[in-house]
Amino acid sequence: MMSTVLSPGQAAIILFGLFFLFMFLRVPVAFALALACVPILIIEPRLDTMTLMSETFNAYNSFILLAVPFFLLTANLMNVGGITDRLMTLSRTMVGHWPGGLAQINVVLSIFFAGISGSSTADAASQSKLFIDAQRKEGYDDSFSVAITAVSAVLAVIIPPSILMIVWGGILNVSIGALFLAGVVPGLLIGVAQMGTVHAYAKMRNYPTYPRASWMELFVSLAKSIPALMTPGIIIGGKVFGWFTATESAAIAVLYAGFLSIFYYKEMTKRQFYDALLDTGKLAGVALFCVGTASCFGWLLAYYQIPKVILSSVSSWHMGFAATGFFIAFVFLVVGCFLDAIPAIIIVATILEPLSKSVGMDPVHFAMIGIVSLAFGLVTPPYGMCLMIACSVAGIRIKDAIKDTLIMLIPMLLVLALVIVWPSVSLWLPSIISPEFLK
Repeated sequence: MMSTVLSPGQAAIILFGLFFLFMFLRVPVAFALALACVPILIIEPRLDTMTLMSETFNAYNSFILLAVPFFLLTANLMNVGGITDRLMTLSRTMVGHWPGGLAQINVVLSIFFAGISGSSTADAASQSKLFIDAQRKEGYDDSFSVAITAVSAVLAVIIPPSILMIVWGGILNVSIGALFLAGVVPGLLIGVAQMGTVHAYAKMRNYPTYPRASWMELFVSLAKSIPALMTPGIIIGGKVFGWFTATESAAIAVLYAGFLSIFYYKEMTKRQFYDALLDTGKLAGVALFCVGTASCFGWLLAYYQIPKVILSSVSSWHMGFAATGFFIAFVFLVVGCFLDAIPAIIIVATILEPLSKSVGMDPVHFAMIGIVSLAFGLVTPPYGMCLMIACSVAGIRIKDAIKDTLIMLIPMLLVLALVIVWPSVSLWLPSIISPEFLK
């Protein structure tokens, strides 16, 4: 490294100190990351403020990141084109007769939706509008309704296709196809854990159920939903078997969702299509702006070799494989409370990657520990974007829903622990289907 005015420790104090100060002052995350970089760029004579612009735009020069707006558009087309309605009907015929029927439907629909959208915030927004008021009318407590809606929405970043997996694969050069396969089993296990939690709540609070659907009703709803259920198969299968890239699969998903909405279900109007495009532009702009400013922040960390300094300190602890996994999870759990998942991947994952390699951890296993851990941050304050969305729709304060939310996270923590100590939970499926994706 060339000589610098600031030491790695001084640079780290300025970067992280200013970032958390701006976060405390409620400056949006993307702007907080950018503003934290400015003093360093001014102080360091070899750098200048144009570095912020150049590194930000370098981050956008990525074919993989084009998948982000495409997956968001797929989710929005599903909502306005009648696809979500068919999946909800199928969910009701499958689990509506279980204790807490409507909440069980909420979780199952999140599993289906996760296999198409890749965005937890899009899931939280649509599910909140669908379920919270309906659950309120059926006698569910508002805190429970908000909690299960927000917590089930995080499945969208674990069950493929996931926007976080695309960003992780692009930043750390990990096979996105392997990440897609690795997320299936942990995602389904978390979904089952959430349904078990709903069952326990329903028994304790006597929540209502629906009459059991007949086999004919189940068959009819399944037949109507099969075209929609083919979407994740097209996306994941195409990527895994090399038919097209992650970005191409996202574009094909948009075309397929548009075809279903316009020609098959025939429910999407021109106005709805325009609104879907507009909403996609807003969400994609926020997500990608975070990617750009986080990339400049991460570039400065690398410039001062801050990850190397941190790693040398942590390596002296001589942790084993499992201890390292739990340490990585702990870091991501804490960071996820304060930082959006995408910049967290760009900044934190690059710091922790050498640590995971030092204990022989597979890059895909490391990715799944990080992604599952970051999913918790979507419902844990002060960030907790999915929880904020659900509370906003319900018209309640976050503190009124936090108790039930934290209770629902306990079974998810057990699944995370299982992923850490038993790598086969995430590596089993890619090892069978495409072992060449693993190290």
